[in-house]
Amino acid sequence: MSKPKPFLLYTFWTNNGTKISTTSESIDISKNVQKEPWFLKMNPNGQIPVLVDRSRNDHVVSESGAILLYLQQHYDTDNKFGWDAKANPDEYIEVLQWIFFAYWGIGPMQNQLQHFNTVPEKIPYAIDRYLNETKRLYGVLEIRLGSGEGERDWLVGPGPGCIPSLISMSYRGKVYYSAYAGIESLDEWPNLKKWLERACARPSSAAGLHIGLPSLT
Repeated sequence: MSKPKPFLLYTFWTNNGTKISTTSESIDISKNVQKEPWFLKMNPNGQIPVLVDRSRNDHVVSESGAILLYLQQHYDTDNKFGWDAKANPDEYIEVLQWIFFAYWGIGPMQNQLQHFNTVPEKIPYAIDRYLNETKRLYGVLEIRLGSGEGERDWLVGPGPGCIPSLISMSYRGKVYYSAYAGIESLDEWPNLKKWLERACARPSSAAGLHIGLPSLT
């Protein structure tokens, strides 16, 4: 009998669900499985993703941003996810700054855009509002990736930037699945488009992006 893997991730192919790449258990949220009592015991909010850490007494963490920070805190001994809060406080805060922008800026706006683009009754005002705001926020990333002494390869870090995975995971799913929200092309943001290509080229990206869904490329 094989030894169980240390992490069990309950997820689905949503933008948030693809941010975490560990052992995954895909659940069909279209059938409201995440609202069943067994799931609500782990996350009373009834949303994915949820991580169960079997190596730490089945400790449960919900919210994709919190899961990323949890994994960094307990398992990223080489600081591949980002920077140590004590050793590099300025860089660590910079990472948090862009994580918060992802979850409280682009995330809610793009989610609303996708919702109003997929409901049967179309509301032009709502679609225009969330489309324009999502595009504005993409423009913020475009400026960031093109600012300073030439273009940046990554959002945070000195010079052209480094590649802390916390940032890549926080934005990659949103930008990759932007077509589902109604953004047909990234040509308007060439720096962001190149960033996405770099982020998706990393071997660890494929599994997380394609949980239960064929590639869009």
